[in-house]
Amino acid sequence: MTALESGATELEAPFDISPLTPSIGAEISGIDLREPVDDATLAALRRTLLDWKVLFFRDQEISRARHIAFARRFGSLEIHPLTPKEQPDPEVLRIVHNEDFKGSENIWHSDVTWRPEPSLGSILRAVDVPETGGDTLFADMGAAYDGLPDDLKEKVCGLTAVHDFLHAFGPIIPAEQHEETRKKHPPQEHPVIRTHPETGRRLIYVNAAFTDHVTGMARAESDALLNFLYTQARVPEYQCRFRWQRNSIAFWDNRICQHYAVSDYWPQRREMERVTICGDRPFFTP
Repeated sequence: MTALESGATELEAPFDISPLTPSIGAEISGIDLREPVDDATLAALRRTLLDWKVLFFRDQEISRARHIAFARRFGSLEIHPLTPKEQPDPEVLRIVHNEDFKGSENIWHSDVTWRPEPSLGSILRAVDVPETGGDTLFADMGAAYDGLPDDLKEKVCGLTAVHDFLHAFGPIIPAEQHEETRKKHPPQEHPVIRTHPETGRRLIYVNAAFTDHVTGMARAESDALLNFLYTQARVPEYQCRFRWQRNSIAFWDNRICQHYAVSDYWPQRREMERVTICGDRPFFTP
C-alpha cells in the first residue's frame, strides 16, 4: 500500500519523503531529531511509518537521552533481557561487533517475537560504521503475503506457531541457565498470518530466528511450511536496502517488517544503539 492509497500524502507531512522502493522504505529529510517532536510532526511520522514500513534519517547526532525521548513519543519502551543490568540507560540496547565479536544478526527476523506482546517498532542509530559493508535489508511481509498462492493463503490463515527465545539465543546462554531462562521467557504462540493492528493488512508473521514450529502440525510438515514462508523475505521485490552512515537512523514497523543485518564487514567495527517501542499481542482477523 502506498502513501496515496492509505489516504496520506507527502504534502501533508512537515518533512520530505523520498521512497527507496515502491512499497517499502523512505528517507526522511527536513527534520532535526535533536529537537523535541511536536504533535503534528509526530502524527505525520506515524502515518508515514504505516505507509512505508521503515523510515530512514541521516545526520542525526542525538544523545542517548534524546534517542529515548523520541522513541517514548510512540509508546512505552521495552528493556531487552540481554541489556546489562548495571547500564544507566537500560532502554538502549548496544549492538557492537569488531575483530573479536563477529556480527551474527544475518538472518531474516522480526524482533522479540518470543514475547507475549512483540514490539511495535525499533529505532536504531549508527554510532560507528565500517568503511564499507554492514548494510541492513528490510522486507515487507505484507507484500510477501500478497504474493502467496491463493491455496496456500487458505491453508496458513488461522494457523499458529510457537516462538522461542532460546531458538536464537540458546547458543550464547550457558546450558545450565536454559531452564531458568525459559521460565522468564516462556515460548509464545502467535498467528502464522498476522493482521496489522492499525492498517488491517495481513502479513506473514513467522521468522527463521525465533519461530520453532507450527502448532499441532507434524514436525516434517511444519518445517517444510515454515521454510517456504521464511524464503518469502528473500524476494528482492519485497525488499529495500539501507547503507549506513554515522548518525543515520532507521525506524521500522516491527509488526510488518523483517530485517537482515549484513555481516560482511569483519574485522571492521560496527556499533549501533537501539531503542524499542512496546507493541500488542498479535492476532488474525478471518
